[in-house]
Amino acid sequence: MKKLGLFILVILILSCNLNSSVIILAKFEGIIGAISARYMEKVIRKAESEGAECLIFLLDTPGGTMTAMKGMVKSELNSNIPVVVFIYPRGAGAGSAGVFITLAAHIAAMAPGTNIGAAHPVSIGKKMDKEMSKKVTNDAVAYIESIAQERGRNVRWARDAVRKSVSAAAEDALELNVIDVIAQDVDDLLELIDGTTVNIKGETKVINTKDVLVKEINLSFRENFLNRISNPNIAYTLLTLGSAGLIYEITHPGAIFPGLVGAVCLILAFFAFQTLPFSYAGIALIIMGMIMFFLETRTPTNGPLTIGGIVTMLIGSAMLFDTDVPFLKVSWSVILPVVIFLGAFFLFVAWMTVRAMTKKPTTGKKGLIGEIATIKSNILPGKTGSVFIHGEYWDAVSDKKIKSGEEVIIVSVEGLKLTVKQKKV
Repeated sequence: MKKLGLFILVILILSCNLNSSVIILAKFEGIIGAISARYMEKVIRKAESEGAECLIFLLDTPGGTMTAMKGMVKSELNSNIPVVVFIYPRGAGAGSAGVFITLAAHIAAMAPGTNIGAAHPVSIGKKMDKEMSKKVTNDAVAYIESIAQERGRNVRWARDAVRKSVSAAAEDALELNVIDVIAQDVDDLLELIDGTTVNIKGETKVINTKDVLVKEINLSFRENFLNRISNPNIAYTLLTLGSAGLIYEITHPGAIFPGLVGAVCLILAFFAFQTLPFSYAGIALIIMGMIMFFLETRTPTNGPLTIGGIVTMLIGSAMLFDTDVPFLKVSWSVILPVVIFLGAFFLFVAWMTVRAMTKKPTTGKKGLIGEIATIKSNILPGKTGSVFIHGEYWDAVSDKKIKSGEEVIIVSVEGLKLTVKQKKV
């Protein structure tokens, strides 16, 4: 009995050990930048520390910066566990930097209805002349060829993806040996790659994905938030709203909330600009447009300054991100509503300012002029009488005789004496 009990205990321990393996699942959607590079490094370290069978990285990206992409590729090539890059879900794609990241995986997979390609380097920031463009392209070609050779993929297609911006759908990519498998979803992928042999730094490893626990590691709240605001449209909106908030605080001291929100928005915008190819000229024009809006509220010109601000902001917005990459530019569907809203807002503020400046005073001595008062004692020419107005008795004079009980109009105020005239019936 003791031997039987010991045998059962050993079996249970072995079963626990067999089922202790995990597969780490991570996913990234958006522009490749500093956040995605740190995220890739983090999940690979996590997968290594847990002795994971593999890391599955779901990817959907239009591309991104070369620096961040190289950081992600380096993490993949130096990983001690198999890395599977899966372009997913349907409709997703791996463009530009995403091509390098996919090819660098030990196993590259795509879902039906996805695409990969168009990895030709483009200008992000300072414009490149013909010679510099040639150098950058040659460097990218050499880099992607070395990745394709390392992973045994189609070197010629990889070269053309950079030089000729070729792209391929999932079925074509599989046929061209760009990827290893087409899977419907993650479960299907796990079934298809079970038993696959990969090379990890010169050593052979067989991936076991059958009945293995899948553990998902998402972007943290901070990482997800910072990744979202790194979108050019969001960064631009933060910049303009932040500037508007500070200007409103300057024109209406003590409001506090607009100034606080504006300062926070500007800080977040400048963080986003660290990963985006912004133009100083674009920022300067946007600030100049904001200054014109501010001047409109201080010295109302009934429109010219606001129109100038709108035009200046439109030009600055178009120039804000100096790049040829479409997904790194601000969309006109964002620019127009923001600029029109700000123009309308500051026109409203200017109108309110003019209205306040031209409005008849309602308090103090000036506020009494034009008001109706009631005579309480007869007023004779050259003699002082008294009137009652706003719950108070005032001395009053007039150039005509006015009897007690009649209503008069206040013409002027001198000290504590009113000059009145008869109210016309």
